[in-house]
Amino acid sequence: MNKIPLQYDYFISTRWRNRDLALDLTNKLRKKNKKVYCFFENKFAQKHASENPEEFMKKFEATKNWKKDKYVNGIFKDDLDALKKAKSLIMLLPSGKSSHIEAGIAYGLNKKCILIGEQTETESLYLIFSEFYPDLDSFLKNLK
Repeated sequence: MNKIPLQYDYFISTRWRNRDLALDLTNKLRKKNKKVYCFFENKFAQKHASENPEEFMKKFEATKNWKKDKYVNGIFKDDLDALKKAKSLIMLLPSGKSSHIEAGIAYGLNKKCILIGEQTETESLYLIFSEFYPDLDSFLKNLK
């Protein structure tokens, strides 16, 4: 099996409705000279990144024949490729189904998994995360 060269320090995973928080974290990490993949910046998401997140998600979730949709498949390919090239995954809460699947993939690929946000309920599988932070500032203060 060929080893994929690492290209990113962090892969940001969250739901589309957390756009502003994800982009804020992306910018702050880059100011610390970290290489970051944020799905809001991929070629598929860029054309919709400025739309109202709630309105965009309503349209996206209503996509007919999504398994064959070029846009959906493009997002899948770009995000999965970037995840393979990242050292670590950061999941920002609240997160949706895709983020949780990405976290599982990252864990399976032996990536470091970091959780940012308040997790108030017991979740046994959240033990895949090696670091837990209540908010962005707490994470950034501990960043080396």
